[in-house]
Order: sequence, then structure tokens, then C-alpha cells
Amino acid sequence: MAKLIFINLPVADLERATAFYEAVGAEKNEQFCDATASCMVFSETIHAMLLTHDKFRQFTPKKIADARDVSEVLICISADSREAVDDMVGKARAAGGRVDPCPQQDYGFMYGRSFEDPDGHIWEVMWMDLAAAQAAMTASV
Repeated sequence: MAKLIFINLPVADLERATAFYEAVGAEKNEQFCDATASCMVFSETIHAMLLTHDKFRQFTPKKIADARDVSEVLICISADSREAVDDMVGKARAAGGRVDPCPQQDYGFMYGRSFEDPDGHIWEVMWMDLAAAQAAMTASV
């Protein structure tokens, strides 16, 4: 069985955050949702658990970081093409996200952009031509 990843994110407004993630392409899995949490599915193995602050506090005694002011984590998700990178970032912009808070990356064989969700969590969206990347790394050795 493939390993699954569940990214737990504290959100100030669960309904707004859920709508944002649906707009960028995640699907809500109602089986794991209630008034305190939304399970957003990006793929069979990648899920973002959006948790109200009260729910998030049940899992950690630490203070919840305000991701608009401090860097807590950078989450990177792959895309199938350069166009898919731009598409996802464009959807984030249309849904009210902040676009390209991190520098864009374009190395020919790798292309990436980023967006912030309404709570300030940064998502990088990256496409890579694996064969070209391996060839470039081999050439630099």
C-alpha cells in the first residue's frame, strides 16, 4: 500500500478555506469532514486537513503560527506540466489567494510558482522533466 500524507493546516474560516481549496482543484471528502474539519483530497495519496483553530489545538500544545507573519512550512505539490503550474496558480488567484509570494523558478527542466491560501499557508506548485533534470545533474558532476 502506498503511504499517504495528511497535511494538517489551521484555518481561521473553515468554509472560506474549503471553498479556496476546492477552487484550486482539491476535492472535499465528506467522510472526514464535520463542523471543525475539512479533508481536501489532491490525489489518492495527498490530503490537506483543514482544521479550525480549536480543533488544531487538540493536537498540539504549541501556539498556532500566523502564517502571514512567520514561515511555518513550505508545501510543494507536483504538476503534470508548466501549463498545469500556471493553471493552479491562476485558480488560486481567482479564489482570492496571493500569487507568487516566493520567487518563480524556471530552469528549463524545472518550473515552479507559488501561492498563499487565505490563512497565509504557502504552496509551491512544481513541474519537472525528470529525465532532463537527471541529465543536467549528471553533467554538472
